[in-house]
Formats: sequence, C-alpha cells, structure tokens
Amino acid sequence: MASESVENYLKCIYALQRDASDRGVSTNAIAERLDTKASSVTDMLKKLRERGWVQYKKYKGAQLTSEGERMALAIVRKHRLWEVFLVNHLHFGWDEVHHIAEQLEHVDSEALVERLDDFLGNPRFDPHGDPIPDRNGRLEEGQQRYALDSFELGQAGLIVGVEDSSTEFLQYLDSVRLTLGVKVEVVNRFAFDRSVMLRTSEGDRQVSHAVARNLLLRKI
Repeated sequence: MASESVENYLKCIYALQRDASDRGVSTNAIAERLDTKASSVTDMLKKLRERGWVQYKKYKGAQLTSEGERMALAIVRKHRLWEVFLVNHLHFGWDEVHHIAEQLEHVDSEALVERLDDFLGNPRFDPHGDPIPDRNGRLEEGQQRYALDSFELGQAGLIVGVEDSSTEFLQYLDSVRLTLGVKVEVVNRFAFDRSVMLRTSEGDRQVSHAVARNLLLRKI
C-alpha cells in the first residue's frame, strides 16, 4: 500500500508526462504542480526509483515505469469515478468536486471502487469530459478533442471537456453558459488579444484567449 504522498506524486508525474519531452518530467515541473521544494521532489523520486515505480536520473527528469503507470491510472480511475458520484448523486457542481475527490481517491479498497463503478453504470467520462480508466487501466479516448483556440472562422463544435478544471474556470464557464454539451460556432477572432466571438443557441459570447486554449470541443 502506497502512502497518500506517494500516490500524489505518481498521479502528478502521469499528468505531466503528456506534455513532457523524451527527457522526462523535470523536478521543477513536479515541484510547481505540487507546491513543494525541488529538493523534496528529488528525495521522493529517489524513493520511487528504489520501489521500481519511476525511472529517474539527475538532470534527465522522471518517467513512470509500467508498474508506476498502472498505479497512477488506478488513482485517476478512483478520482474520476468519485467525481461522477458527487455530481450525479450528491448534486455537487462540476466546479466543487475536484478537491473532494482528491481526498476520496486515497481510499484503499479495490472492492469499493468496482462496486462504485457498477453502481454508476460504468461511466466512460467524468463531469469534466475526461476519460475514466477501466479496471485494467485502459482509457477510452473517444472522439478527438480540439482546443477552441484551434478552430477557424465559421467552424462549429460541441463542448466536450476542459483542459483547466480549476474551480475558478468552471465557475466562469457556468456564468457564461459554456458547459458540456453546448454547441458553439466561431464567428470572429480578434487579432489584438486573440479573443474569440462565439455563437450559441442563447446568443453570442466573447471569450478570452485563455478560455479558448482551455475549452475542448468535438468538431461537428
């Protein structure tokens, strides 16, 4: 059984690996994400290497081993299943569930996770549109998702996820009614600040470049 701290590191490295170079995830990137010191990260990476969960060399970054990735995906699976439960059955908002799920993801009971999955009807995606790993660690990516920032004028899409799942961003999306399942069309793009004008069934919305980078759509 891994400690809560170890599980947080494994999940963090897994998330950062998507954008890491072949050199692996840097200690500074991990430290920034976990809000800790780089020296503390180095100490933990050495411990994870000893357990066979990461490959790590000084100045070359860290990468999960196959066993480390399996453990990270199990944590991600629990986190996302709990988010579905909190939204669908306890009626929390999608902006409220991340921090609660971060506590629940450390409950060490495989039987509980499998019963939760079955109770929820084996959902494939969490309330933010992210795929939920199955019990074997497989991810169903579904249809390709694109950042709104990559859409051309006149192109339409359906909102299916977010890159930024922070409370502040999700609350903003709620306030402008740009949530999962909403259809949008790009009707203008402003060169000055790279903001985007969107057309929806409820009228036009202008969003910043930061929003456009973090809103994920399926092309239609």
